[in-house]
Amino acid sequence: MGTFKITGGKKLQGAITPQGAKNETLQILCAVLLTPEEVRISNIPDIVDVNKLIDLLGDLGVYVKKNGPGDFTFKAENVNLDYLTSETFKQKGASLRGSIMIVGPLLARFGKAFIPKPGGDKIGRRRLDTHFLGFEKLGAKFQYDAKDTFYSVDASQLKGTYMLLDEASVTGTANVVMAAVMAKGKTTIYNAACEPYLQQLCKMLVRMGAKIDGIGSNMLHIEGVSELGGTTHRILPDMIEIGSWIGMAAMTGSEITIKDVSYPDLGIIPTVFRRLGIHTELRGDDLFIPSHDHYEIESFIDGSIMTIADAPWPGFTPDLLSIILVTATQARGSVLIHQKMFESRLFFTDKLIDMGAQIILCDPHRATVIGLDKQSPLRATTMTSPDIRAGVSLLIAALSAEGTSTIHNINQIDRGYQNIDGRLQALGADIVRL
Repeated sequence: MGTFKITGGKKLQGAITPQGAKNETLQILCAVLLTPEEVRISNIPDIVDVNKLIDLLGDLGVYVKKNGPGDFTFKAENVNLDYLTSETFKQKGASLRGSIMIVGPLLARFGKAFIPKPGGDKIGRRRLDTHFLGFEKLGAKFQYDAKDTFYSVDASQLKGTYMLLDEASVTGTANVVMAAVMAKGKTTIYNAACEPYLQQLCKMLVRMGAKIDGIGSNMLHIEGVSELGGTTHRILPDMIEIGSWIGMAAMTGSEITIKDVSYPDLGIIPTVFRRLGIHTELRGDDLFIPSHDHYEIESFIDGSIMTIADAPWPGFTPDLLSIILVTATQARGSVLIHQKMFESRLFFTDKLIDMGAQIILCDPHRATVIGLDKQSPLRATTMTSPDIRAGVSLLIAALSAEGTSTIHNINQIDRGYQNIDGRLQALGADIVRL
């Protein structure tokens, strides 16, 4: 499964460029199924989850050409729908959560789709109701084979309608939008997700010929069209990786420049790190993090303990709460981390406690962190990565700890971070892949 050996306690220095956004890429790749024409996409990250989806598209009959690093051309002219009922597809689709988003494009263009129950991180229930309720509103009918955990969806003719999504699911919104762009009539989606990656998808679809109003808001109006054409698209930098590097710089007392961050698309992320006492400086579109010997957590105006919680965009992304938690362990002061959207993401804190962090796990959703103010460095240890974000949080902890740590199951980290060991080595980190 792969292992990292990390000797921590070293200050890092230099510049690092964030990879293309994983979560945007998974949506954009599925959208190529909406047209028989060529779609060229650049800044695609070379990570496990993305490569699995590209392989899946190839198996489905999509022409895939690699033009260069992170630059691909796709042409879904000869899609083989029979592949969707094969055992090979059932296995491959089940290993990748992003595979659920091929359903919307397939329904829009072909009127039917099949999907195994997707996999991904084991971070609690991640239900698919929003996707299927949206499809049903458009006129689709689905069946679930509990024995094979296999979904089949039929939509001979999708019709536009009004819908109020039961939750502002990003993948759910993306899937329903891709189905609605070729549905007959007008669709209104209220309580739609509105994060930058969903905006990117909508803008790409508009360039392909879709008619979408309200992009960037939580109410989208879509007028269905009969067909879509080709386009080009560039993936945004990954905001989760940018936040990871901010936390890593503060924890290790390092001076780091993060290049080309697309600052307007970071939303509240820099503000939340500022609440931990971490200062950043915008230089053009680069984010400079100076060396922090100390950083102090703010209190609320009434003096009560700072609480940092996740929320749908433009709230704070849940994917960075693990990074905030580990970064707070070396801050001055205390903070309550409230993970509202997933119930199992905080269980990795037992590994940080083993390293000497002072954390009280209140329940599956809340943890109180009492910062050590860098007076007691974390201790090196051996641990296993449970999911992508917790894995990187443990990696950051190991980089700040005294001694040599070992992290097993690093394929979880590789699922979301491109060549992370090589890029950290370029900053001076002592990290070896075994």
